[in-house]
Amino acid sequence: MIYLDYQATTPLAPEAKAAMLQWLDGPEGEGFANPHSPHRMGRRAAAAVEVAREQVAALFPGGGRVIFTSGATESINLAIRGSANLATGPVLASAIEHAAVLDTVRNAGPCAIWPVDAEGLIVPEPPLEAAPRLIATMQVNNEIGTIQPIARAAELAAEHGALLLVDAVQAAGRMKIAEADLIAVSAHKLHGPKGVGALWVKEGVSLDPVITGGGQEGDVRSGTLSPALCAGFGVAAKIALERGEEDAAHVEDLWQAARDALSDWTLNGSERQRWHGNLNLRRDGLDVNRLMSEVRDVAFSAGSACASGSGRTSHVLKAIGLSDAQARNSIRLGFGRYTTLAEIEVAAAAINRAAKEQTA
Repeated sequence: MIYLDYQATTPLAPEAKAAMLQWLDGPEGEGFANPHSPHRMGRRAAAAVEVAREQVAALFPGGGRVIFTSGATESINLAIRGSANLATGPVLASAIEHAAVLDTVRNAGPCAIWPVDAEGLIVPEPPLEAAPRLIATMQVNNEIGTIQPIARAAELAAEHGALLLVDAVQAAGRMKIAEADLIAVSAHKLHGPKGVGALWVKEGVSLDPVITGGGQEGDVRSGTLSPALCAGFGVAAKIALERGEEDAAHVEDLWQAARDALSDWTLNGSERQRWHGNLNLRRDGLDVNRLMSEVRDVAFSAGSACASGSGRTSHVLKAIGLSDAQARNSIRLGFGRYTTLAEIEVAAAAINRAAKEQTA
């Protein structure tokens, strides 16, 4: 199987797996301890969590703290719901945010939507009837790879005295994370394990708990942390920073090979302002479900993994002006560190062959 679905999840880095194993020991070892216990085994586990916290913190701008969570969805909920006490007004979110943001802001109180242009970039001036309390803009879109002008969102936040929340799930470990007040990331999108993420909180920003209980994470987030998951996250972050230039150069080679091999497809989203590990393409008259069935040795996507199987047209593709038919004629290919050029060539040939049989 050729795996080209890096936006959905990334393969676990061998270094991250190795770091996790020592904290999964059963009765014969000491790695299973609760990191919140005061005895020696607990203190060792707690020390491993703090090492991981420092490694993850290196992903972010300085002057803040890392709160471990179960993943970016929880981090986003904590940022939006936990900051509601700081100011009044709506939450302003871009039209192409992940459902974790859009569903949460619509559920948490008044909200406003910031439109995007045909390339998937936020328009300069959003329609606002009231000053926002928080602005939510993802750095790299998970469906079309657009890199947003976060500086414009930061200017608007400063103008209105609002907090800025950046969903950096697709950016972390791939590029410098934009400065913001609140930043959400997930380990499994940068070759770490599933089930752990983080919310970075700028110094001076306070949050109310969303999950209450023991207050293990600085009295903001409750629940027993997994030393194994934290350790895997930490090492994945460390490796991503160390390999940043190498990984980016490899992705550029893969992008060019994929664009050349799929040159008669139409690109969705910006080609200029985009992460090149994301290739979202469309072809008129294509039955994507049939294509995926016929190209079963290649793992790729028709859009966000969170919405797959729902039958809903992608809100991201509709927001950039595509018709329902065009959105349903679209596929997403994602590649990265462990993808080879040979895999791109084989996958592209198989996709082209099956698509041409349909649309000939």
